[in-house]
Amino acid sequence: MSGSNSHNHQARCTPGFVLDNLMTKIQIQIPEGLSFSALRLARNSNGMVSFDWAPIERICDLSGVDVAIFREAPEDNLAALIGAWYREHLARGGEKDPVQEDLIAEALAENQFGGGLSHSPGRA
Repeated sequence: MSGSNSHNHQARCTPGFVLDNLMTKIQIQIPEGLSFSALRLARNSNGMVSFDWAPIERICDLSGVDVAIFREAPEDNLAALIGAWYREHLARGGEKDPVQEDLIAEALAENQFGGGLSHSPGRA
């Protein structure tokens, strides 16, 4: 999927948000009806995170953003997108996601105690 503007961006969407911790600010639009749970965020038995790329691709297409910014760049870009989407999701009354909550707790612990922490699922 490319970030070209040749796609029809007339799809209905929720009010977006700005990712400003990337190299440049990017206005992100979430397609109407696309729930945070569509990511199917999960922690594998080895502690790695897995998710479905399709919602990220839909967001990028609607926002006119090249998905490579998230797929082929440092994971911090993707983490920023997922984190911002999650905060917006909660602000709109969405339910907490246990995996994302674990990832937030893990990031806070890494910031407090130094990097390199990775918890088993449900242990952050």
